[in-house]
Amino acid sequence: MAREATITRTTAETAITVTVNLDGTGRADLSTGIGFFDHMLSAFARHSRMDLAVSVAGDLEVDGHHSVEDTGIVLGQALGAALGDKAGIARFGSAFVPMDEALVLSALDISGRGQLHWAVEVPFGMVGDFDTQLAREFFIALAANAGITLHMRQLAGDNVHHILEAAFKACGRALREAVAIDGALAGEVPSTKGVL
Repeated sequence: MAREATITRTTAETAITVTVNLDGTGRADLSTGIGFFDHMLSAFARHSRMDLAVSVAGDLEVDGHHSVEDTGIVLGQALGAALGDKAGIARFGSAFVPMDEALVLSALDISGRGQLHWAVEVPFGMVGDFDTQLAREFFIALAANAGITLHMRQLAGDNVHHILEAAFKACGRALREAVAIDGALAGEVPSTKGVL
């Protein structure tokens, strides 16, 4: 059974469509209007091994906030839909990712309780056309809408590009581990409650 989903969300600020295939090869088709954000989502897709298509028409004449945050919302909803009842998944995942001098840990639980715990020191400013404050907003929206408890922790780093890229790659690799099917579970939901 294919673990795929497409979600479309339209507001007065953005029109976004996201398609995910959890069992893909890391292929990405991205058009957010924000070059650096496309770069980060491409890294996320490659390291999660999920196929990811994202189309965003946002109010970039204001700034990138709505486009980035709303993409997190829709991607989170698509991940949740693709996971279905979560039967047989590993559930937990973690990854340390170095990017030159930067080192970021992502650890997550597909718990059904969406929350972000963020300990990443990202100085205020711009990387290309991307407002660095928006990384946290993206991960908040992603975690809340996918029902994921997500910890992001920076252990080293000075260069903002490196820190952010390590964060997106680490989250992708942790998700790859967590959504993987664990044959030992024989299709059971990995929870003492019986549901996630």
